[in-house]
Order: sequence, then C-alpha cells, then structure tokens
Amino acid sequence: MPTTPHIEKHFTATATVRDIVIGMSDGLTVPFALAAGLSGAVDSTSLIITAGLAEVAAGAIAMGLGGYLAARTDAEHFVGERTREERETRELPETEAAEVAQVFRAYGLSEETVTTVVRAIRSDRKRWVDFMIKFELGMTEPDPSRARNSALTIALSYVAGGFIPLAPYFLSQSVQAALIGSIIVTVLALFVFGFIKGRFTTNRPLRSAWQTVLVGGVAAAAAFAIARMIG
Repeated sequence: MPTTPHIEKHFTATATVRDIVIGMSDGLTVPFALAAGLSGAVDSTSLIITAGLAEVAAGAIAMGLGGYLAARTDAEHFVGERTREERETRELPETEAAEVAQVFRAYGLSEETVTTVVRAIRSDRKRWVDFMIKFELGMTEPDPSRARNSALTIALSYVAGGFIPLAPYFLSQSVQAALIGSIIVTVLALFVFGFIKGRFTTNRPLRSAWQTVLVGGVAAAAAFAIARMIG
C-alpha cells in the first residue's frame, strides 16, 4: 500500500526574526515619538524630517552595534563554556560521566542501558563535550557570521521601520496633517508587521498583530508624552 512520506516543516530562522522584531519595532516607535513630539513644538516639516532622519541614522547605528556586541558576547560565552567542559572531561571524567548518566536516567532508561550509552559517549571526547554542551548547558554553537548578520539585520530593520512614520512629513507641508498621517501609517505598519511576525512564529497571526499594535502603540504614546513634556 503506497504511503505518503512524512515531511516535517519547522521554522528555524528564529534568531533572524528576533533581530527584525527588535529593529523594526524600535524603528517604528522611536522616530514616530520624536516626530510627534516635535510636531507640537515646531511648524516646519523640513525640520522634523531632518531631526527624524538624524535619529534614524543614529538609532540604526546604535541598535546595530548593540546586536553585534550581543552576538559576539554569546559566541565568546560559548567558547568559554566549551573550554571548561573539555577541561572537566579530562580532569573530572567520573563526575562528568555521572552527569551524562543523570540526563538519561531522567528519561526513564534502565541502568544497564544508561551504562552502555555513557560508555559509548565518553569513548569519543569531542562527542562527549558536544553532549555536555547541548544537554547539560542547553547551548548550541553560534553561527560564526551571526554577529555581522545580526548587526545588519537590526540596523536595516530599524531604518525600514523609521521611514514609515516619517513618510507623511515628506508628503505634506502641514505639520498637523503629517502628524495625523504618521499616526495612521504607524498603526497600520504595526498591525501588518505583527501579522507577518505571527505567521512565522505562531498559529495566531491576528492575535500577534493586535498585540503588536497594542504594545507598539503604548510605547509610542509613552515616548510621545515624554517628548511633549520635555518640549
């Protein structure tokens, strides 16, 4: 009887999605709050555009560098932990073997099976260290290009998000009209962004969309209120 092969599809680009979320969400809210705050203090869309573009450039650089440093820190932490595990398998082999055994006992395996598996794992030091890194520490080896890719993804996402609330100021000479347009396009962008994010990360994209609008809206409103009070 013919059978259809079972093919599992899993989303594996969670790190990239996380970087896009970080960059895009900040890019949508911070420039919006700046432009909205300035809209109550000045009567020139060109001045708001200049300030907004400066903020987008500075924010993209700062966010990109933050992403780069965070990824580099993760990579350095992984190397340090791997070095420690390599040292412990040499200096404290029985202790490390007992930790391996404990992992398999947690799955309900018999002592005979546990002993056989532990012996097989510790026969290859690299495999032993790999096991300890993954199952004891819950770590995976970072992609060598992760820091660079993270920096670029966050920075470009910030720029893409930042231009959305500023776009109405390019199209209108009236500050108040531009502000209203900025509010509308920012809310729509948050909804679309949340929906797309939800399609990749959950099975409830509409809920994700409204949550993104709510969270982004609250953040933007808070930043706007602070900017108006300072102004």
